[in-house]
Amino acid sequence: MPAPAPAPGQPLLDLGPELEAAAPSGCSLRSCARAVSVSRQPGWTHGGAAGVPPPSPGAGATMFSCVKPYEDQSYSALRRDCLRRKVLFEDPLFPATDDSLYYKGTPGPTVRWKRPKDICEDPRLFVDGISSHDLHQGQVGNCWFVAACSSLASRESLWQKVIPDWKEQEWDPEKPDAYAGIFHFRFWRFGEWVDVVIDDRLPTVNNQLIYCHSNARNEFWCALVEKAYAKLAGCYQALDGGNTADALVDFTGGVSEPIDLTEGDFANDETKRNQLFERMLKVHSRGGLISASIKAMTAADMEARLACGLVKGHAYAVTDVRKVRLGHGLLAFFKSEKLDMIRLRNPWGEREWNGPWSDTSEEWQKVSKSEREKMGVTVQDDDIIKCRLINTSYLSIHKTWEEARLHGAWMPHEDPRQNRSGGCINHKDTFFQNPQYIFDVKKPEDEVLICIQQRPKRSTRREGKGENLAIGFDIYKVEENRQYRMHSLQHKAASSIYINSRSVFLRTEQPEGRYVIIPTTFEPGHTGEFLLRVFTDVPSNCRELRLDEPPHTCWSSLCGYPQLVTQVHVLGAAGLKDSPTGANSYVIIKCEGDKVRSAVQKGASSPEYNVKGIFYRKKPSQPITVQVWNHRVLKDEFLGQVHLKADPDDLQPLHTLHLRDRDSRQPSDLPGTVAVHILSSTSLMAV
Repeated sequence: MPAPAPAPGQPLLDLGPELEAAAPSGCSLRSCARAVSVSRQPGWTHGGAAGVPPPSPGAGATMFSCVKPYEDQSYSALRRDCLRRKVLFEDPLFPATDDSLYYKGTPGPTVRWKRPKDICEDPRLFVDGISSHDLHQGQVGNCWFVAACSSLASRESLWQKVIPDWKEQEWDPEKPDAYAGIFHFRFWRFGEWVDVVIDDRLPTVNNQLIYCHSNARNEFWCALVEKAYAKLAGCYQALDGGNTADALVDFTGGVSEPIDLTEGDFANDETKRNQLFERMLKVHSRGGLISASIKAMTAADMEARLACGLVKGHAYAVTDVRKVRLGHGLLAFFKSEKLDMIRLRNPWGEREWNGPWSDTSEEWQKVSKSEREKMGVTVQDDDIIKCRLINTSYLSIHKTWEEARLHGAWMPHEDPRQNRSGGCINHKDTFFQNPQYIFDVKKPEDEVLICIQQRPKRSTRREGKGENLAIGFDIYKVEENRQYRMHSLQHKAASSIYINSRSVFLRTEQPEGRYVIIPTTFEPGHTGEFLLRVFTDVPSNCRELRLDEPPHTCWSSLCGYPQLVTQVHVLGAAGLKDSPTGANSYVIIKCEGDKVRSAVQKGASSPEYNVKGIFYRKKPSQPITVQVWNHRVLKDEFLGQVHLKADPDDLQPLHTLHLRDRDSRQPSDLPGTVAVHILSSTSLMAV
């Protein structure tokens, strides 16, 4: 069923507009709407005002030191060669032809490629520094990219990564012979930083740049960055209707987190709005990038202007987030009233927010002149997206994250054991044939950030439009000692949406234990590469599960090979031995030298352990033992045990058993029972 359309002015906090499509039960598919546009002048919007959304959280990033030359083009070598030959660089991989403009058709007037010196006098990379207010969208529908550039320009540490050696790349009027018509820019693509070389020939009509351009006619940083990004994408037309989140990630190496304000019912929940604002404030203060958009439900909705002045399907850059003190003079200082405010920028330079706290609204009389000057007030449009930089530094006063980064692929194969493209859970016969990754949560509870990104696809005349696959992932809580691939459903801990966007993100809180991530395409049989990134507070030991069952080795004939697989799920206990404060109990599951231990359940005579172990048994006649212990400071106390035959012919999976002592001859009952769920099979790929 299509998602209901938002009320007029209702914002969507997301890394791009989304539309929900009908899908089979199990998992549903969303399609990512393509066209988004940008805003221009800076301004402020009140987080609670009608039509103005609270911000959307973003994603964190890790900067990687290794930079790879794109298409093996070395900037320094090419520049030296041009200077030696006294020629201006012409890029053979991105020529000044229509192939670099369009992947289909040749719309519009005749385009002439010109170098900056032929467009204006005294061309510069930057004029009076770099500013988030420099940029204007051109004729292509790439507001999403311009919004990302606006966000980038507000962070010096980030734009200097994208525009390396900017002082050396700047025009020097005193040394015209040192100019070679070549530039290079860096983007984070699919797990690595790439250095993209371009020449300075830019597409124009009537001597005007037709794509992204600056306020100052002789400033070219944004036009050149855009050209390098278009080269990565295949052509300029490939930038039409993209996703702000993708550009933010490519500028930072971060991960993008979408938040849908409509689905989250933020308009009617003040607590959620306040929490969201605090998260945005933290992301912004720590160098993250944020963007926003309003959902366009139909093609007719695209770029439709609402009564409040905001535009549907349009990408806005968030250039500031802060709490603003109201009042004047000493009254403002002693008064506790503050307003949560978000400043947005519309690269169009028109169609601004016209509600409360707009440029000329009377609300600004509540704010002192000094406070307005601190804010740099001129007011702007509204809607939000966040791309957050994830801190993985050990030398930091802020929370740091441990990142696991793994490359994988969906690869169809006729042999079910080798097939790695099984589709989502709707396709139950092939779902477990997808790639699988295991990780551990090692704290009693931890926040986990997970992102999968498919390899970006270029759009060229030869290959056509590069389309994203619909992708997503499920997370399952599994046995504490699992080492081999899953073959049957277990408790689903969390799941992402399925959408045809370049990346999918999920933030989830999970208790201590072991988990399996299964990233999939929506339909089976697709081929594609992906990058999996898992962020946790402590190292998660994330790795791919490649084997379906224990391997046969040269020792198997001597030491034996498993004949049964048994899953033991200890649910809980009841009636344990009384103590003044209750038992601080835990369980240990033992089988043929392998054991699994639960966390300690404090002060409970009827604890819930919810712990599972999986055992590949070479000696099926030897029982599995479940022991219950009371944790004490000096020495743990034995509370009892049970023995499990775990016969595959046992049709009763759930058992409640009395605890017994350890007397091997005549064990006697001890206080308490333990509830266990047992699954055994002679097929080692049954669990």
